[in-house]
Formats: sequence, structure tokens, C-alpha cells
Amino acid sequence: MSKLVIDGYTVALTHLDKVLYPETGTTKGEIIAYYEAIASVMLPHIRDRPATRKRWPDGVTATPFFEKNIPFSAPDWIPRLPLEHKSRTVTYPLLNSTAALVWIGQQAALEVHVPQWIARSGKPGPANRIVFDLDPGPGTTLADCAVVAKRIREIFREIGLPVYPVTSGSKGLHLYVPLVDPVSSAQASRVAQSVAASLERALPELVTATMSKAARPGKIFVDWSQNSAAKTTIAPYSLRGQSHPYVAAPRSWEELDDPHIAHLTFSDVLRRVDEFGDLLSPERPRPSESGPDRLALYRAKRDRALTPEPVPEPSENLKENESEPLFVIQEHHARRLHYDFRLERDGVLVSWAVPKNIPDTPDVNHLAVQTEEHPMAYGSFAGEIPRGQYGAGEVKIWDRGTYTLEKWRDDEVIVELHGKRAQGRYALIKTGGKNWLMHKMKAPDANRRVRGIPRGLSPMLAKSASIKRLDAGEWAFEGKWDGYRAIAEISEGTVRLLSRSGIDVTRDYPQLRQLSEDLGGHEVVLDGELVGFGEEGVTSFARLREAPREATYLVFDVLYLDGTSLTRKPWSDRRKVLEAVAGLLRCASVPPLLTGSAEDAIAESVQRGWEGVIAKRRDSIYLPGQRGTAWLKHKNWRTQNVVVGGWKPGEGGHGGGIGALLVGVMRDGKLRYAGRVGTGWSEKQRAELLERLTLLVQEKSPFADWASEPESSETQLRDVVWVRPEMEGTVRFQEWTSARRLRHPVWMRS
Repeated sequence: MSKLVIDGYTVALTHLDKVLYPETGTTKGEIIAYYEAIASVMLPHIRDRPATRKRWPDGVTATPFFEKNIPFSAPDWIPRLPLEHKSRTVTYPLLNSTAALVWIGQQAALEVHVPQWIARSGKPGPANRIVFDLDPGPGTTLADCAVVAKRIREIFREIGLPVYPVTSGSKGLHLYVPLVDPVSSAQASRVAQSVAASLERALPELVTATMSKAARPGKIFVDWSQNSAAKTTIAPYSLRGQSHPYVAAPRSWEELDDPHIAHLTFSDVLRRVDEFGDLLSPERPRPSESGPDRLALYRAKRDRALTPEPVPEPSENLKENESEPLFVIQEHHARRLHYDFRLERDGVLVSWAVPKNIPDTPDVNHLAVQTEEHPMAYGSFAGEIPRGQYGAGEVKIWDRGTYTLEKWRDDEVIVELHGKRAQGRYALIKTGGKNWLMHKMKAPDANRRVRGIPRGLSPMLAKSASIKRLDAGEWAFEGKWDGYRAIAEISEGTVRLLSRSGIDVTRDYPQLRQLSEDLGGHEVVLDGELVGFGEEGVTSFARLREAPREATYLVFDVLYLDGTSLTRKPWSDRRKVLEAVAGLLRCASVPPLLTGSAEDAIAESVQRGWEGVIAKRRDSIYLPGQRGTAWLKHKNWRTQNVVVGGWKPGEGGHGGGIGALLVGVMRDGKLRYAGRVGTGWSEKQRAELLERLTLLVQEKSPFADWASEPESSETQLRDVVWVRPEMEGTVRFQEWTSARRLRHPVWMRS
């Protein structure tokens, strides 16, 4: 038994190696690590809600059971909520801390179910959200659920309420509608039932709001009943007891456009939270730079007081390597001799146990069993792990060095090792669960040109950091664009565009097939951004989504050219090659670099209305799929949720339409004026805004502080149309002024 101390609370952990998901080999220790890592974004959605747990102590292939009462053995620091039911009193746990989530992981409580209401003064309180469970009947798919979800979104958009989609991790889709003003559960149920019934009338061939299962074949059942005070729904970010460790995962609305949308596993979700933050949060906060705690399982298995192994604190930042990533092979004399193969990836060592060591010939494949991720400091560890501790035995370093990454996917990794004993190209191929096969690849004939371009390279990523004091002699500065990252593979007269996640998006941008003609028979791999330009010549994500066939491909790197990989060449050399290639491009362009100091680059990007600046070390090599400190990003824009309180009519070509929106933010329980927004929408969106706001017109200003505004003069008031403050939206802006106004706001979405 080991113990984990979190925020002063101690949780006893046992049987961490017990497999709970046999098909993937996922252990209880990994489940605990997931709940610890995801706590920062999960807790806001379950805090102060009585938690019903669904437990699988013998794994997902065995029979589970629901548990409502908190067991007598539960730690006394977990808050309790006793509730009166018809025949008994049930005392529920309130999972209000990271330690409480770790405790349910120890209990093999994979699923957490909570109501839509929150507890107040020890009693059921109001519902602060409405939920819809879209359940696909036989013959329908998750993509069909997405069609219905968009209709529900339209309904609530008309009354100014946002809707957030969550793939349930089981079959269907959940939609959450947060309520600024909480209502009773009965009121929430009535609203949800009314929406479900109206959808059934509008889409009788696709939707049913009837509970009867006989009515569901070929239709999506819109389950509104989970808004009842007595009902619960799987919590956002909860695991599911399926064959794979799927999660009730928040999604973006753009993802719902994918006809092949699928459920996500816990590892997928952790990566997404690291990149995007909480998609359910209106504020969309960015996660901390360290991201989710990827070493939680490693620490859970070790006691720093009893082992000489490095055991970092959760608060310690993951180590970043600015040059080529590292590998290490350790000879481990545990119960059985084996070799631990570790690759640096995003500040940790991704690890496999290889019983027979890495293969030394392409003629054989060796088993490799994936283990928990290790801290970077473990790459230099050698010593004796004491008896009774996890992995007890002697550890020696067999070899270490750097590696070049060719491919990193969930089921395949290809690297070239540069060590003293381990050299050459190796492939790791996942065969199921934690089991992989390790294969040494044949070396190419040095006397002939390597044929065929590298396929499926993942783009190198930049890390958020201050760039203001960077030396322009060592760093180059480029614009940061508001669009879709894309790798272009041009070979044998064909063009293949891959999104950042590896999805082939070529058919969405047919105009870029001309790249093969532009490059006239050359084999090339390019890295760039697909962008749409708005009316003022500034990249607009809305414009890109609205007119993808008018997208421009802004190219900022070249990774391969005619048989030669350029990823290990310094950025300065790659840039020279790219500028030579730029002269051939007609359907794409290479943006010029920003000159001068970092401060000059930032100022120019602000003046041009760009999203920000990317700084790249001139000597940096290209690390596919990795986020290091050799590329840094500075964002000019912040985001803010606003409430529309009125509009000023447009002039000239926009006469009769909206010229600018007058927006505010809630402070001290009142709507305070925050300025005007006059850009960021297409003509179609401008017309849609006018149509919606016309239904909300009123005589007086809704802003509590409008009378004291300089803009409240007769001149400024002329032609202003006031509206009821019911429509919300999101703007991006540079900063708050001293008068609490948004500087250079741009409308993003409503």
C-alpha cells in the first residue's frame, strides 16, 4: 500500500497495477492519475452536487454496481450531504477536491453521476444548468446527434443562452445550457420538455421526445427528463465503464461538423485540456503551462523517503529540452531482468519495458510494454531501488543519447536513435492494450536517393511565454495567424493536406491542389496556416469557416525537399530553402519576417491587427509534434464574454444595418458599459445579428452606468437602438483601458 498526499489530505492507494480495462490494459493507477490530472477542470462542474458513483472493482468486464451512500471507510475530510428519499436517508459525498477524485479512483468508481442542481445550506438548491441527453436509436449515429444538437443550439441562441456539447463516452451526446439566473428543477424540466417537444414536431423523421423505446429506431431520443431533481447525468470529464477508457468529453461546435466524430479516451482528453483548457467554461481559461499532471501515477507508486529515484513535487515544472529530444535505455534487474526504453516527449519520459532489450536486427520484433511516464531526471538515474519498493532492484544506464522523431501517433512511433550502442531507425507499433512491438527498420542504401516523402508528420508547436527581451540576433519573429494549422505533402502530382490532429482535409480546400503544379514535380513537405481574410485584410477564423474554398495557405516552414529531410537543419537554413521555394508558389504565400526587436515585432503585429507573434530560435531544429522552448508565442488578444445592450446603425454601404454593437459586462451584479464592437462579422452574420436584436428592442439603456458615460451626450445618443440585455457573445481584444473599456475589440461569436 502507498499513500498520496494532496493539498494536505492523505489518500491510501492499493493494487495500482490492477487492470480495470482489459482491452486496453488500463490500470487502476492510471485511472487515479487521470482523475488527479483532470481535477482542475472537472471540479467546477461537480462541486456541491451529490455524487452517485458507478463502481467496477473487478474491471469493466465484470458486473458493476451503483453506490449512493458514502461508505463508512471514507476519509472524514470528504464533505457529506444527507438527503431524504421516500423510504430512507442517503448520505452522498460531495466531490469538491482533487483528493476526493483520487479517492473515487482508488474505489474503482469509474463513473460519477450528478444532478443539475447544487446544494445550498445542506439542502437541494436551484438548477444552474439545463441538460439534454441525445440518445441515438438503432440506425442512427453520433453525427445524427450533432444535427439535432445544432437545432437546440439555434433555439437557445435566440434567447441569448450558450450551449456546450459533450460526447457522452457511451453512445450519444449531452448538451449543457448554463443558467446565469438559477431556476427550480421543475422549471428547468419544463423548459427542456418544451424544447424536446418542439424539435419532435419540427423534425419528426429524426427526433422523438417519447420515452418508449419502441419509438426510437431511426431517431434521436431527446431525453429532457434528466433535469428532474431526482435524476443524475454522467458528469463532464467522468470516465465511462466501456471497453475502452472513454470520457464524457466537452467538444467544440466545429468538431460536430465532422461526420466521423467519435468518442475520446482519457489520454485524448488530457491532451486537449493541455492545449485548449476547459471547453465547457464560458471564459475558456488557458491551463497552466505545466498542463495536467502527467507524473501523478509515477509519484503514486513511489515514496521519496524510501527510494533514491527522483520524485518531483506536482508543482515542479516539467523539464524542457531545447535541442534534440533525449532517449535512455536502462538495464533493470528487478524480479526479472528487463530493459526500460524511454523517449523524451513534452517534458516527460514516455516509457516502455522491453524484456529482451531493443532488437539489433530487422529480422526480429521484440515485445515492449508501455509503463507510466517518468520525470526527465530519471534519464540519468542509476542505483539500487530498495526491497519492498516498486521496481526493487538495481538500475544501470545501458545507453543514452538523442533521437530524431519521424512519427508519433497513438498507435505508432518511429524514431531514429543517435546513441553509442543504439543507433538507427526504430518503430514501435501498438498491438493492443499496453503491448507494443519494437522493430528495427532497415537502413536505406546510402548510395541511392531516398524515395518517397515522409508521411503524417505532426507540426512543431510553440509555447506561450514572454518574448519582449529576446535577442533579435538569436531569434526570428513571424506573425501569428488566426486559422487552421496544416501540413502539406506534395508528391507525384498530388497534394495532401493534414490538420494538426492528422486528419486529411484536402477535399475541404480544393484550390490548394494547384500546389502540385506550382512546385512542378518537386517533392515537398510544407508547414503553414490555412487562413481566411476579413474585410480589413486581417485573418478571420469566422471567414475561414464560412468560405473555406477562399482560404489562403500561409507557409512558414519547409520540412522536406526532393529526397532530403530538413527537420534536423537549423531554422535559418530551412528559411533560405523556403524563400527559394516561395518564388514558385501562386496559390500560397510565404509571409515576410517581422524586422527589428521583439518589441518592434509586437508593435507591428498590433498595428496590423494580427493575433500575435511567433518567435523562433534561428538555430532551432524542427521537432515534429513537440512543444518546446525553441519556439515561443506571444498573443496580442484576450477574450471576454459580453452582453449586447444596443447598436449604432451603419453608414454608407452598411446603412440600415448594424454599424457597431454597444456591449457590457456584469460587475457587482449590474451590467456595466464596456465599449463598442464594430468588426469581426461577415455580411451574413451582420444580417443575422440585426434580425435577432430587432426582436429585443426597448426604449432605455440597459447599462447601469450609462448616464455617467461621455458617450451619453445627445450627439452620441443619436440613432442608438437599445435592446434588452439577453444576447451574449464573445469578443477578442488587446487590453482593458483605464476607463474599463475594451481596446480594439473584435466580435468572435454569439
